[in-house]
Amino acid sequence: MSDETHESAAPGTQGDTSDVGAAIAGISRDARRAARELALLDREQKDRILAAVAVGLRESVHGLLAANQEDLTRGRESGLSRALLDRLALDEARIEKLAAAVETVIGLDDPIGRVVQGRTLPNGLRLAQQTVPLGVLGVIYEARPNVTVDIAALALKSGNAAVLRGGSAAARTNETLLAIIRTALRDTGAPAEAVQSIDVHGRDGATELMTSRGSVDVLIPRGGRALIQHVVQNARVPVIETGEGNVHVFIDAGADPRTARDIVLNSKTHRPSVCNSAETLLLHAEAEEAGREALRALLRAGVDLHVDERARQWLPSGDPADSADGQPMGAVHPLTPEDYGTEFLDLQMAVGVVDDVDGAIEHIAAHSTGHTEAIVTDSVARADRFVARVDAASVIVNASTRFTDGGEFGLGAEVGISTQKMHARGPMGMAELTTTKWIVRGDGQVRA
Repeated sequence: MSDETHESAAPGTQGDTSDVGAAIAGISRDARRAARELALLDREQKDRILAAVAVGLRESVHGLLAANQEDLTRGRESGLSRALLDRLALDEARIEKLAAAVETVIGLDDPIGRVVQGRTLPNGLRLAQQTVPLGVLGVIYEARPNVTVDIAALALKSGNAAVLRGGSAAARTNETLLAIIRTALRDTGAPAEAVQSIDVHGRDGATELMTSRGSVDVLIPRGGRALIQHVVQNARVPVIETGEGNVHVFIDAGADPRTARDIVLNSKTHRPSVCNSAETLLLHAEAEEAGREALRALLRAGVDLHVDERARQWLPSGDPADSADGQPMGAVHPLTPEDYGTEFLDLQMAVGVVDDVDGAIEHIAAHSTGHTEAIVTDSVARADRFVARVDAASVIVNASTRFTDGGEFGLGAEVGISTQKMHARGPMGMAELTTTKWIVRGDGQVRA
């Protein structure tokens, strides 16, 4: 299995109690009590909690950086991948971004109490279908400190409690973040048990959480393929599958070379370790100019290309040692069948040439994980055909795949990016953390 699931050992991450089952049951009970209290809070009260979280993040920068450095040092020593180290790392700018994301959630409408539909029946019964919190969210993730804050903010604003398993790679960072969040809850009169961690119980705790019916109302895994599939295949509680992104960009015939270059480069190199970065570049057989431009830019950015025979003919001639900014050029490798199915999460990319837009659509259907797919084209008709036939949570026309993100979509933050079709699909914000209940009001009616 990949290092996404075999994380480095960290102090205090394996079970510190002889009865993990009883411990998880206790945490779940506390979370349910907290969720019932949260359900009574109005928007002003919930926003006050989040404001305290944002203040706490900004006031704890030095402590967070010190804790994060411990995790990074341990991660490097244990051989954690470059992609996970990037996701794990915090600096002052990233901490400020976390605080700003919390404040964005404050500015969003309260998703609870919205009437979806209502009617009065002929017998006088008054019906209303109203949004309510899901209850208790379980989230299993790895090396992603931002998820701790995003989940807490979205859960609290939508009236849900959260039980978190952040993994050993980010143990110290998440411990510090959780202390900030729980302090904000206590200081504002809310139950601290609204956000809890089971990290101290290690993998045994995660297994107990995912296999104990009633422990949580929904379980959301965020991470690499191995983690997500392990949860999906073993959980006995409802699961929303998220994350894995084998993302494609297709450059159509007639696409503007500079536009295509910029979109491909941003999709691949802006932050290669995340699930909405592009992993495969598909080139129309008649898009040679745009294809050459994109391949040249990728190599100069240090991206290793896994190319098929047709794409190889479009590679720049010569073998310069360095790119324009002094960084090493990317290498070129022969494409293997496995490359098309690989989520590299690194500066690597598979490249292939197809005959037309239908060839691109068929290739995507065979290899996509249903996350995000993009086309660069000057044809409205082919763009519409691509949008209609490609089956993915997000389909993008003439823009970077990096926009598939809760923050970029105006959701404030995201719980994850769902690649399934039941309940939620695409970036999940607060609306996806709600369900509905039917409220029936009568005046003594009885059914005949």
